[in-house]
Amino acid sequence: MSLAFREVIQANDHYASDFGDRSRLHLPPSRKFAVLTCMDARIDPAKLAGLSEGDAHVIRNAGGRASDDALRSLVISYKLLGTKEFFVIHHTNCGMALFTDEVIRDLLASSLDQAELDADGWKDLGLTPGSKAAQFTNFLTFKDETQSVVDDVLRIRQHPLIPPYIPVYGFVYDVKTGRLIEVEEATRAGARLDIPPDL
Repeated sequence: MSLAFREVIQANDHYASDFGDRSRLHLPPSRKFAVLTCMDARIDPAKLAGLSEGDAHVIRNAGGRASDDALRSLVISYKLLGTKEFFVIHHTNCGMALFTDEVIRDLLASSLDQAELDADGWKDLGLTPGSKAAQFTNFLTFKDETQSVVDDVLRIRQHPLIPPYIPVYGFVYDVKTGRLIEVEEATRAGARLDIPPDL
């Protein structure tokens, strides 16, 4: 077993030993919002948004993109579990801006082993065979994290299964300062379009 495996099991033993009242948390998130953000290890959604267990849904993927699967989760979040607001949070210095779909497809076609980035760009160092199956995958890369927030907020707002009265806010998290920077164009695009009488 790897060191990471042992560390995770040990940490979980410690966490479970002091689990306490968490066993009584309700299924719906108590603060009634969902966060869509990047999987980047430098981002701790709980800390940056002041969350505790049970507070909010956090959906993470590469880039924090409004992918089909992220949208599936957001639909379940509001329809069955009562969330009323969505936060889209991308970040500075995102790895998704370091390559294009064409670059990763070429790397995967060359080898399935790990690639490396140097001053000349991405290099495939692998010895195992590659696969052309990546040609069917949209990796949702981008060049500008602010524009990607706007694009994702618009995709959520325009999705036929998301009601118009759920506000969608857009932010960029600065990995150097820890600050959330509102993308006003995104928040305007994600504003409530209609508010039912009971909200």
